Amino acid sequence: MVFKCQEDSFLKQYTTKIVSCEYATLDRTDVDAATGGEVRPVRGFNVVCEDTILFPEGGGQPCDYGTINGQPVRSVLRKGTTAVHFVESSSSFEEGAEVHQSLDWDRRLDHMQQHSGQHLITALFDREFKYDTTSWSLGSSVSYIQLNTPHLISRESLDLIERQANDLIREGRPVSVVLVDPKVDEEFPDARAARGLPKDHEGLARVVRIEGIESNMCCGTHVTDLSQLQCIKLLFAEKVKTNVLVHFVVGVRVLRKLGEVFQREQQLTGALKGGAQQHLELVQKLQQNVKGTRKAFLQLLKDFATAEAERLDDLSKAQRPQYFALHRRDGIEVDFIHTFLRHAPEGIFYFLTVSEGIAAGSSAKGHLVLRGDPALVAELGPQFLELLEGKGNGKEGSFQGKINNLAKLPECIELLESHFKPKKTIEPKPVSGS
Repeated sequence: MVFKCQEDSFLKQYTTKIVSCEYATLDRTDVDAATGGEVRPVRGFNVVCEDTILFPEGGGQPCDYGTINGQPVRSVLRKGTTAVHFVESSSSFEEGAEVHQSLDWDRRLDHMQQHSGQHLITALFDREFKYDTTSWSLGSSVSYIQLNTPHLISRESLDLIERQANDLIREGRPVSVVLVDPKVDEEFPDARAARGLPKDHEGLARVVRIEGIESNMCCGTHVTDLSQLQCIKLLFAEKVKTNVLVHFVVGVRVLRKLGEVFQREQQLTGALKGGAQQHLELVQKLQQNVKGTRKAFLQLLKDFATAEAERLDDLSKAQRPQYFALHRRDGIEVDFIHTFLRHAPEGIFYFLTVSEGIAAGSSAKGHLVLRGDPALVAELGPQFLELLEGKGNGKEGSFQGKINNLAKLPECIELLESHFKPKKTIEPKPVSGS
């Protein structure tokens, strides 16, 4: 069946009748900050109408949104020859009742621009380089086509296709839809996708034609001439396994992307204290400064580790503690621990951690090392990892691992202290003579 939305993609209002209405729920991600993006069930009804201007999801194109009698339509799915609308409503619709459908036009126009733009981009890559488009994705902000080629596409090639596409947009080439019998190959000898119809498809098939460019079997909604695309921007290409993804935006999304980029440019200008042409140079200078600062910081950490170890080494054996615990929160710099242990004296049990720069008692990630009596290391290592939610292993008096939660670090220290506290002895009570 060809729906009203496919007959006229620019129809925004429509009156039709209810065929069926059944109670249903829909899992919907609530992006409100108060709910933290939780998935919640929405109550409503699955509604089938005699016809619809709301496009059901298919052909890589998401469904339309809109209303039926003012109630929001949250999803539209095709099932055979019918379109099932999920309407968020507290009351049902009577079978046979006349209802008014209203389309979310901004969403429809966006989807038409991206979908028709995809057809054009696909056709030009095929014409210029003989690259087949094996799939595509209409994203919420950026879309892409997947090209069947192992070779990464250069910026020059992207610019060539982009220039050709925008030339055709300025010409305003007509875009038309014809209905053909999918069982008669002669009716669409030039159609790009004369196969792959859904198994439950019935009736005639739609072929979308861009005059002088291509014909493509497609169920989606499309513009009526290329000038309605406004413009196309090919953003970049990336290699994924044996294919290449070409990311693009069309029409209103180009303006939106330009606005986002310009706003980011202004923010960088304020942060870097220099104009857009200086941004790269200023960032590179910052990177060099950070690199130098980090190098100096790491050297200071090593110097501190060496000084701490030598302080212990300067003590006489009688003065040295039985155990030593040191916990740094300057970042996960394992070199600090290794430097310390290289200079630290033997005969002391060491419990050392380094972690991200977050306050004590937090869930910061970090690294743990134990060194000392092999039996005690083997006993305490797994216990510490359990308390600190980490993973690790050890051998021959040494144990190390990655930890994910330092909130229970005080419990680890108490456990360590309990092993070195003097054991209390209980004097036997004197037995009284009879």
